[in-house]
Amino acid sequence: MSNCPMCTKWSDEPELRIAELDHCYVLLNRDQFFPGYCFVFTKDHVTELFHLEREVRTAVMEEVTVVAAALYRLLQPAKINYELLGNMVPHMHWHLVPRFTTDPLWPRPIWAEPHTEVHLTSAGYAERIEAIQKILKA
Repeated sequence: MSNCPMCTKWSDEPELRIAELDHCYVLLNRDQFFPGYCFVFTKDHVTELFHLEREVRTAVMEEVTVVAAALYRLLQPAKINYELLGNMVPHMHWHLVPRFTTDPLWPRPIWAEPHTEVHLTSAGYAERIEAIQKILKA
């Protein structure tokens, strides 16, 4: 879809790339207010899980699970939040958000109130991405 920001996100933000999986891309969210916050989004423009064939749907869910497990293993959060909304960006994508009891919005949803974005240095993004990649490859 030509005007979908998720369809071009992989090519638009190469510095945030974590992994290209069989059915999904994985990117670090530029805003790291919640450390480790990632996007997992389908390569193909689809909006609903039921639009996928059963085998592809199962594979996509496995990819989301593998990324969530890697974030959990790396960061040891209290909880991983999985957000699959699509109201504003109608392209299947998950917000995987490690949550800690020490984060300022705990235990409320990440969108409960506005926050100042946390941007890392180029080296900081690269270090976080490399740490996630290392666990994904293990």
